Amino acid sequence: MKQINMAVEFHNLSKNVKKKHLLMPLNYQLSKGRILALCGGNGAGKSTLIRLITGLIKPTTGYVTINGLNKKKHKTQFLEQFGYMPDDFQFQKSMTTKETMDFYAQIKNISKTRYLETLKEVGLLDKLNEKVGNFSKGMNQRLLLAQALLAKPNTLILDEPTNGLDPYWVKQFCNLMLHAKKNGQTIIFSTHDLHIAEQIADEVLFLSDGEVISKGPINQYRDSGLYETFQQLYFNAISEDKTCLHEQ
Repeated sequence: MKQINMAVEFHNLSKNVKKKHLLMPLNYQLSKGRILALCGGNGAGKSTLIRLITGLIKPTTGYVTINGLNKKKHKTQFLEQFGYMPDDFQFQKSMTTKETMDFYAQIKNISKTRYLETLKEVGLLDKLNEKVGNFSKGMNQRLLLAQALLAKPNTLILDEPTNGLDPYWVKQFCNLMLHAKKNGQTIIFSTHDLHIAEQIADEVLFLSDGEVISKGPINQYRDSGLYETFQQLYFNAISEDKTCLHEQ
């Protein structure tokens, strides 16, 4: 069997709704054991790309492969390849942490020992019998991360994973991701926080209005920094839009 070196591949991937381009056609390859940060402002297309990767929405053109598998041809195997953390998902408020993790563990055929270990990693082991409806935004985010980590998937797909986290847990998140990378896992995450991307990412995609305006290894942005790079890229994109409107 041919060895697959690429963890995630986008093949002419795009998404349109009516006449609006949510994501312009994109080709990209991410090697195994790498961390990719999706960066951009509100409405840039980060969450659209995340949902396309996970198969939650259908592309207008193209497809995604994860470890050589795509959803259309290998649905069950494809879904087993990754752990997904959505942005701003609300658990069943009447359930406890234990009941919630029991649910996910049963779906993923994971032992209680493993889910207790995962809760310890995200600092929620002492909240086992607390109802998740009482959780703060940050605690809810950490529980979302726990269910994504639960099965030790080959790939992690995380949508704004540090939203609502305090500085301590932002640091812990970074440590968890670097540890996952060390264990061979591949990570794609979206973020508004460019400092986090600078700390842990190997590669970055900058998006604006559904279009990738810059991409490459993180090292190529080291001299100017991601924040300064994004500011310049965003300014250039806005200037080009104004020029096009003026010409029309």
